[in-house]
Amino acid sequence: MRKPTLNIIVPCYNEDESLRLLMPALKKAMKGAEVTWSVILVDDGSQQDGVLAAQAVAKAHKNVSLIALARNFGKEIALSAGLHSSQADAVIMMDADLQHPPRYIPEFIEAWRGGQQVIVGVRRTEGKESTFKHLMSKLFYAIINRISETRLMPKATDFRLLDREVVEAFNAMSENNRITRGMIDWLGYQRSYVYFDADERQAGAASYSVRKLFKLAADTLVSMSLFPLRFTIYLGVIITLFAGSLGLFIGVSKYLLDDKFGFTGPAALGTLTLFLVGIVLTNIGFLGLYVANIHQQVKGRPLYAINKRNSIR
Repeated sequence: MRKPTLNIIVPCYNEDESLRLLMPALKKAMKGAEVTWSVILVDDGSQQDGVLAAQAVAKAHKNVSLIALARNFGKEIALSAGLHSSQADAVIMMDADLQHPPRYIPEFIEAWRGGQQVIVGVRRTEGKESTFKHLMSKLFYAIINRISETRLMPKATDFRLLDREVVEAFNAMSENNRITRGMIDWLGYQRSYVYFDADERQAGAASYSVRKLFKLAADTLVSMSLFPLRFTIYLGVIITLFAGSLGLFIGVSKYLLDDKFGFTGPAALGTLTLFLVGIVLTNIGFLGLYVANIHQQVKGRPLYAINKRNSIR
């Protein structure tokens, strides 16, 4: 009987030190696994040392291939490139820095053999994340799960296994603004969870800055929900009612109560104007994000470009 095939997709960006530790950890984890497994490295436009390290791993191991993107397109696009190239019965996505511990992979495979089509890795702990990042993460999930039709599980990661059917459904999705875990959650399918303790980063430094995390949060908000657009309507109604009530109150105070509360016309008008300007600019900003996504989509550019000269199949 043919063994099922499994691709392990690993996006990497300047991970030359971590990649040297990756294959020994994977071989140890996959020992005894009744699958035919291989690794797809997706180099996301690394500098020369990172590219050479990825090439060295691919050349040293027959079950490793390398897709080298022509520039840095971002992790979400790199994951899509790996999923597009996979032909296996199932895929596992994981980070190259080994914070997604390979020792948990057998649990993913066992759940898949049990009939689950999406197995999601969920962190038990936050590791060494700062208090600020921890609080912002809790706030983000509280907001997005309140306004989005697709529920995102807190502490869920990109460390997950996808059945072939799920991969094909994912590859049929054509949007350019990609939030991989959100897109997979939107698809649905029968799923289960593997809870894991994240290891410390084995080498190098994290490339996801606070600015990138805020951008990811904004992209997720726009990609997963239309609530910001609806909110402008609600806010407009509320402000209209508030402004009308305030105007009535100022009129009564000035002409019927002899300006008992000390309101002056210019002060009230200036305060209200500044308030409205702030609201208008915020709404324009949200609208701009949606228009930008439409602009990116209608240009029809491919998601990524592959540097075939640096790739190894």
